[in-house]
Amino acid sequence: MTNIIAIVGRPNVGKSTLFNRLCGGRDAIVDPTSGVTRDRHYGKSDWNGIEFSVIDTGGYVDDSGDIFEEEIKKQVKMAIEESDIILFMVDVREGVTSMDEDVAKMLRKSKKKVFLVANKLDSNKQIHEIHDFHGLGLGEIYGLSAISGSGTGELLDDLVKLLPDAKPPDEAGAIETPELPKIAIVGRPNAGKSSLVNVLLGNERNIVTPIPGTTRDSIHSHYQYFGLDFILIDTAGIRKKAKVSEDIEFYSVMRAIRSIESSDVCILMVDAERGFESQDLNIFSLIEKNHKGLVILVNKWDLIEKKTNTHKDFEEMIREKIAPFRDVPIIFTSVINKQRIFKAVEMALQVYKNRSKKISTSELNDYILPVIQEIPPPSSKGKYVKIKFATQLHTAFPSFAFFCNLPQYLSDSYKRFIENKLRERFDFSGAPMEIYFRQK
Repeated sequence: MTNIIAIVGRPNVGKSTLFNRLCGGRDAIVDPTSGVTRDRHYGKSDWNGIEFSVIDTGGYVDDSGDIFEEEIKKQVKMAIEESDIILFMVDVREGVTSMDEDVAKMLRKSKKKVFLVANKLDSNKQIHEIHDFHGLGLGEIYGLSAISGSGTGELLDDLVKLLPDAKPPDEAGAIETPELPKIAIVGRPNAGKSSLVNVLLGNERNIVTPIPGTTRDSIHSHYQYFGLDFILIDTAGIRKKAKVSEDIEFYSVMRAIRSIESSDVCILMVDAERGFESQDLNIFSLIEKNHKGLVILVNKWDLIEKKTNTHKDFEEMIREKIAPFRDVPIIFTSVINKQRIFKAVEMALQVYKNRSKKISTSELNDYILPVIQEIPPPSSKGKYVKIKFATQLHTAFPSFAFFCNLPQYLSDSYKRFIENKLRERFDFSGAPMEIYFRQK
């Protein structure tokens, strides 16, 4: 079940500070535009074992310091439409402003749950000042200090009560189809998502049946043709925005989050003419953080002027940008010419199998322990790490626990060495992997 929490509010109320506290200080996604500084944050968080996505809608300030009110309102409207819960942040020190009142008016009209968060409550002497915000008409006020963390626990305790925990899909309002792979087509605008969907579904609608009960922002279709059987998650072309211009990137990422989280494997479509841009990398990061399988589909390859190593150089450029997770299938295609379309789908199904692969403990140890014995972990501060045995964990994606005497002294480079050896032997291509070292 997807849970999206959006943080909205005017600039300088502490949205990014709260975001960093909730998501462990993950870096912001920065999208500079002429005359406007724009920080967009996307991250994962959890509280009491319940995971959710967090989006900071950011603020807009021009060179003179004046606020671009229309831009803030545009993002707030998107957040209202796409989020499950809104955190509306205000500043205790500055009190209620006219822009706070405008945002509150929009939020009251929506049917979304809103938590009114009064930030910068740095001392008990300011407690009485939060009552001024009752005039916004949004119910209970949560006073906190995002910079110190004071008060955030109470907010999160009440927030997660409204989020569904790990329930079967049928209980969460969707049709349960655990036996079929769920493949999502994601990517930046104009990369060719709609064209790919049309090729896969357009000419064979008689063998495609829509599945009702899924989330409001994506279409789940059961695809059965050419011996292929899977659920296609399509967000391309749904609820097109006639007047969304510079915010289309922001809007597309909010939509991509839902598609990614409800899938098993993502086909990330890249526009060959534009290269692998920051927005592609942002969506890739969301896929990796959610531990979903991945196939990268480079579209419009027919429009690229070819030289001797064009294909090889383009592929290596992508792998450099997504490092250290380089073990990803990359397919070059022209959707409009129907080149290698079904190869992409077949590869996505293979990645689904790789992501679901289970290695027995005996087979795993028979292979990896001799490798470790031949190339043991390097000593650190005079300490020698001895790895005793390993086992695969019961997760939806490949994850392994290695038991040893001093896990804190293992270097990241050795962890990558172990991961590469596992990928080399067992073929986990396209599947993000987690390796944990625990004390025996």
